Amino acid sequence: MQALALVGLIILAAFALFQIALIAGAPWGRFAWGGQHDVLPAKLRAGSAVAIAIYAVFALFLASKAELWPVIGEPLLTIGMWVISIYLFLSSLLNLMSRSKSERALMTPVSLVLAGVFLAVTVTA
Repeated sequence: MQALALVGLIILAAFALFQIALIAGAPWGRFAWGGQHDVLPAKLRAGSAVAIAIYAVFALFLASKAELWPVIGEPLLTIGMWVISIYLFLSSLLNLMSRSKSERALMTPVSLVLAGVFLAVTVTA
């Protein structure tokens, strides 16, 4: 379970680094936020900053549930893991429905893997 959680933490870190690159002006917007901009406008860059904070919270829950860094207690931990798992599956569906072919091709499978990791850790821990 801890190894699986590490996979999830690596994906979350990669997502955070990706968002940091978008904030810095990297021309990778076709992979995020519906893919309508190569370089994100200020409003979407702010959204990327919020996404980084959300990923950090997700990482805390995952690390806690896998007992890698148990900083969140029960029952909040289990409830939060279920909520995050459902959120990630819904997010994967949104990626699948994106108008951006690049976002659908890359983010959908990676998001599904992350959702699967959260669900697996939730039910096995």
